[in-house]
Amino acid sequence: MEGAFLLEVSRRIKEKRIDKKLTLQELADKSNVSKGLISQIENGRSIPSLPVMFSIIQSLEMEVGDFFKDLNLVEPTVIVQKKDQYETFEKENTKGFSYQRIFTKSLQATTIDFVLLELSPNSHREEVYTEAFEFKYILSGKVDYLINGDVYSMEAGDSLFFDGRLPHVPKNKHAESCLMLIVYFFNQK
Repeated sequence: MEGAFLLEVSRRIKEKRIDKKLTLQELADKSNVSKGLISQIENGRSIPSLPVMFSIIQSLEMEVGDFFKDLNLVEPTVIVQKKDQYETFEKENTKGFSYQRIFTKSLQATTIDFVLLELSPNSHREEVYTEAFEFKYILSGKVDYLINGDVYSMEAGDSLFFDGRLPHVPKNKHAESCLMLIVYFFNQK
C-alpha cells in the first residue's frame, strides 16, 4: 500500500500544479527546491521529505488536510484499468519518450508499477538508475538496451529483466517507434 500511496501523492502534486497553471520551475521556486526534484517527485522517482512535502503543498496554496482528502488507502480486490484511464507522464531530461502508467499495485513487501513506453526513432536520454528490478516486454518495433556497458538488441516478443540500480537506457536507432511494457518491482524493506 505504501508504494501505491506514494505514487498517488506524486500524481496529485502534478495534477494540482497543472490545475494552478504552474510550470515545474515555478513550483520549484515557490517551494525552494530544484526543478529536477519536483520532476522526480511527480514521476515517482523520488520520495519527498516531510518538510519538502509540506513546502510543495503550501506552494500549491492548499491546506495539508485538503491535499490528502479522499486519498483511498483501501485496496479493491478486483482492479480493472481501461486503456483510456492510463496516466500519461513524462520523465526528466527526455526527448521522444512517451510513458503511460497502466497499473500500480502494492504487495506485502513490493510495489509493482506497470508502464507502457513508446520510444520514438532517435529518442534520447542519459543513462538512469532505478531503485527497482525492471521487466521489459517488447510489444512492437526494435530497441537496443544499454545496461551496465553491454548492449542487448531486442525486438517484438523479446523480454528483459534486470536490476535497475545498474546504469541503463534504451536506444531506438530504427525507423519505427518501439512500444514496450515495463514492470517495475520496488522493494519496500
